[in-house]
Amino acid sequence: MGSFRAVVVLILVTILSLVLIPIQWLALKFNWSIKRKLPLYWHQVTRRLMGIRVTQVGAMAAHRPLLITSNHISWLDIVVLGSVRPLSFIAKSEVAGWPIFGLFAKLQRSVFVNRSRRTDTRRVTREVAERMTDGDAMVLFAEGTSSNGNEVKPFRSAIIGAVHHAMDADGNSDTYVQPLSIAYTRLHGMPMGRQWRPHVAWYGDMDLPPHLWAILKEGGVDVTLTWGDARPIEANASRKALSTALEQDVRAMTITALTH
Repeated sequence: MGSFRAVVVLILVTILSLVLIPIQWLALKFNWSIKRKLPLYWHQVTRRLMGIRVTQVGAMAAHRPLLITSNHISWLDIVVLGSVRPLSFIAKSEVAGWPIFGLFAKLQRSVFVNRSRRTDTRRVTREVAERMTDGDAMVLFAEGTSSNGNEVKPFRSAIIGAVHHAMDADGNSDTYVQPLSIAYTRLHGMPMGRQWRPHVAWYGDMDLPPHLWAILKEGGVDVTLTWGDARPIEANASRKALSTALEQDVRAMTITALTH
């Protein structure tokens, strides 16, 4: 039964994608306003087909420009976050070359960064600053990698600080950053616990196809998104101190979501 379910979901998502991809490509080419809405719709439908239920605590800030710093657990994070608000992501450059997923990331207007090249940070931050100035809320997975879902890894400060400096150079003194926690909490209504959370978490050297297939077969996953308080980035703020504060906020919110 699980395999049949997975096949049906794949067929329906494929049909949805074949309909929306050409429209989104045209929207990007001609700068139509629906370029922000179509990915939101795709993620909403896909998430429901996959059987993922989202609970939100708090809400995304209305302040702009806005950088959202989140923990990262799985490729599923993109579907979950992309289904709640029109968002764009800062992703590692390898994602751009992934089959299917890379195309989706490009159509969602992701900004790709090559973390092995320090010189690439300047290009990325300028692009992110322009997008934020244009009103886009950008999501940064600040750990720089994904975790097993039971912990929050240390946040990297380079891009957070560089984005602030780029925004400040453009005269945007009031730039906001908001911490966000992602926590996968239940499987078919039962608390997931430490031993089952890797069913959703995708990290280390896990292969993507079998992990994707297992999620499609099982469904019934509950995830809690906890939005922290957005704060303005002070002009003389230490990027390391800011990153540490955001990390602590996300860790505390994640612990609360998991223990409840």
